[in-house]
Amino acid sequence: MHDSVCDGYQAVDNWDRHWLDFSAAAELSPATRYRRRLALRLLLELMGEDGHNAAVRLLEIGSGAGQFAEEFLAEAPGAQFLGLELSRTGVDIASRRVPAARFVQRDLLAPGGTDVSLSRGLDFRATHALCSDVLEHLDDPALLLRHAAAYMAPGCKLVATVPGGWYSAFYGHIGHRRHYTPAQLGDLLESAGFAVERAYAAGFPFFNIYRMLVTLRGQELIAEAARAPSLLMRTSGAIFDALFRLNLMHPWGWQTVAVARYRGA
Repeated sequence: MHDSVCDGYQAVDNWDRHWLDFSAAAELSPATRYRRRLALRLLLELMGEDGHNAAVRLLEIGSGAGQFAEEFLAEAPGAQFLGLELSRTGVDIASRRVPAARFVQRDLLAPGGTDVSLSRGLDFRATHALCSDVLEHLDDPALLLRHAAAYMAPGCKLVATVPGGWYSAFYGHIGHRRHYTPAQLGDLLESAGFAVERAYAAGFPFFNIYRMLVTLRGQELIAEAARAPSLLMRTSGAIFDALFRLNLMHPWGWQTVAVARYRGA
């Protein structure tokens, strides 16, 4: 799940429309690639030498169009992968992109949502999980995490990322309910049944600069993202992609990251 842009929360949260209208721009976003690199590095560290072992079962909460699944399985080809995604369009795109993975449409905020189609994932018992830039879009993120935990084995290691730093009307317009400090993300995970092992900020200084520019461009960027990627978008994306490799783990960073362990039911 990533930022979609329409009028009002109901439209903003229309993820089928998002993946139809903005998938090309999402592919080029240096911020999206930066988060995937952060998450992939953390998960591979947590998995250690087990990365090529079929005993590793990775759950992605909000698997989008399958970009992370593709990169993860290239690094850990022996692992099992289950992606849960609200959008049917996202599931269809991801399934074509990564046939070795399994993707299921699931509304993890629906009452009793985890009781539907029990044979389609609840027996997965993930050893590792990823929830990347999903929680900031939700009014009740703890509910989503508690429902997602039904797919996890006790002790499952979760990597979570959310935006931190500058919150403006622009971010409200694209569906962000809030941004999180490391302490706030840690409190959320604890309230949902996870033991937080570390929570920190990343991305200083170049990710912060990129976020400022995105906010300032506002409506112009919204219109551009819905069109075929321009040369300017491709060039600026490549420049920031290179700069993001120099980012620091720093308290002033505007990407918030946490690693937590599921305590079990």
